[in-house]
Amino acid sequence: MSAVRFLARPLLASSFIVAGADKLKNADDTAEQLSPVLRRAADALPVRVDEKTLARAIGGSQIAAGVLFALGKAPRLSASVLALTSALTAFVEWRSADIGSPEGRAARRSGLLKNLSLAGGVLLAAVDTDGRPSVAWRAQHLAADTAKAGRRQLARADKAAHKAAKRAERTVRNVAKGASETASGVLA
Repeated sequence: MSAVRFLARPLLASSFIVAGADKLKNADDTAEQLSPVLRRAADALPVRVDEKTLARAIGGSQIAAGVLFALGKAPRLSASVLALTSALTAFVEWRSADIGSPEGRAARRSGLLKNLSLAGGVLLAAVDTDGRPSVAWRAQHLAADTAKAGRRQLARADKAAHKAAKRAERTVRNVAKGASETASGVLA
């Protein structure tokens, strides 16, 4: 792990860990913010979701994913979870913000930009391969390398078959020449 990743991951994760702890500590407030969003989504959900349980689940997942990300354990998976929870948090906070005053609108905009910035940061981290090629790149190049090796093997086999055919042709000529000389000697 590079020095930048060693420092950046805990710095980025700290915001999510603190926010997750806050959601766990204040599950009632978080559930109140989630309530209007869940009421609108209730038709699409196959089961009834308790707002307080969901608030705790979001808080717990933010803490767990944040700690894993900060430690560099499963960084792409944990960053993906953080991106998902960050996008959800951005939407919920934006929907429930007070817009009755200019200060409220400014706070709403500031909170939205903060949450979107964090989501962007963890999205970048979710696709970071830590200097190693991605699985897709490795698979693509493995296929290309295999095809190239196959073509080389075919060329070698073709060359060997061509040499064997020439040797066989020479052998047949030599046998024919020997038979001809033998037949000439017998007739003479």
